[in-house]
Amino acid sequence: MTKDQKVVAIQEIKDLLQDAKVVYVADLEGLNAAKSSDFRRQAFKQNIKVKVVKNTLLQKAMEQIEGVDYSEMFPTFKGNSAILISETANAPAKLIQGFRKKEEKPALKSAYLQETFYVGDNNLDALANIKSREEMIGEIIGLLQSPIQRVVSALQNKPETVEAKAEEAAPAVEETPAAEAPEAPAAESTDETPAAE
Repeated sequence: MTKDQKVVAIQEIKDLLQDAKVVYVADLEGLNAAKSSDFRRQAFKQNIKVKVVKNTLLQKAMEQIEGVDYSEMFPTFKGNSAILISETANAPAKLIQGFRKKEEKPALKSAYLQETFYVGDNNLDALANIKSREEMIGEIIGLLQSPIQRVVSALQNKPETVEAKAEEAAPAVEETPAAEAPEAPAAESTDETPAAE
């Protein structure tokens, strides 16, 4: 590879990494052409960009990225490396896990997401279980809707409770005039008594 080709390759990697929030580095060594293209096809369906890179060029590109110090990942850049870039934090981990049900590779070398570094294949399960932004928003909306649903339910049931209270109150209203009725004639008779005198 000429010096100019290296410069172009580094710039391509930098362009991929520039605004990336989720970066995985995986080992795809040992996957034949058919399996490798199947892996790429599945990644494409999940909006995951996959690029096989030379370790030295990847390191040089990462060193030139401002705002993120990728140096924790550098010791894992040995052998065959591919970068996986995604918008969803756990998507590459789930892709690797799913593919590993049939194959020994790909293996996770390292990852950077949510401003945290994960080094080693032993982190794959933890990464796959990280909730995506969409899943977290869904849970928050569910939590927020729960009290609202109770209020709406209470409001929908309110006419029934008002009617029940009105029915309970109605007999009490009827009893009150009946109790007053006997007192009223007694009051009238006391009025008449002085008139007779």
